[in-house]
Amino acid sequence: MTTRDVILREMGLTPVWRSRATAANVADNHAVHATASQQIEAVTPPSRPPAAHVVSIAPSAEDRSAAIAKMSWTDLRESIASCTACALCKTRTHTVPGVGDLSPSWMVIGEAPGENEDKLGEPFVGKAGQLLDAMLAAVNKKRGAGVYIANVIKCRPPGNRNPEPAEIAACAPYLKRQIALAEPKLLLAAGKFAAQTLLNRDDTVGAMRASGGAYEGVPVVVTYHPSYLLRSPLEKAKAWEDLIKARSMVP
Repeated sequence: MTTRDVILREMGLTPVWRSRATAANVADNHAVHATASQQIEAVTPPSRPPAAHVVSIAPSAEDRSAAIAKMSWTDLRESIASCTACALCKTRTHTVPGVGDLSPSWMVIGEAPGENEDKLGEPFVGKAGQLLDAMLAAVNKKRGAGVYIANVIKCRPPGNRNPEPAEIAACAPYLKRQIALAEPKLLLAAGKFAAQTLLNRDDTVGAMRASGGAYEGVPVVVTYHPSYLLRSPLEKAKAWEDLIKARSMVP
């Protein structure tokens, strides 16, 4: 112990001096820790917000129709080939967009592809197609020469069942664009579903044959589907009347 320490102890100052020294040391330590904490906070990067969950949204029916309405023939064919707008895409072999003259005077609209059409990707082949070709030839018409042929829907319904309303609605923009691009002078609706779609009527073929109508300004002549005529040959006389009527309107 130094002489200074003895004097301070005798004066009763040693505990006070030590407390001050200790307090100063504590204060210094707190300052060091505070500075270190501030430095750590300064260099620690902010945490990243959680990544946003991206949801893929299918185009609305309106957007899809608007896009199809701007397509060329090539774009239209490609769009039909890759279409997944209804469940028929899961069971088809080929899509069946249409065939024939792209600037026709007549446009024949059928109902839906059958088994043969699904295999070949062309509308009205097989026996029904042969009958249609014979009907057209009887009025000096021919597929590919002044005639374009298409169906209301572009994929075969399983088992050749009737097309469902949702399937017809899914394909409606395609048919509308085909007619707009082709600009035919006459539409020959072959069968109930073709006539109902073009005339927007829930009626029988007989009633629609009698009244006829128009689709966006294009005259529509309604007749029986060739498949029906193969099953009901006595109705061929009525189909001949329809063809004569169509020829009188647009030779």
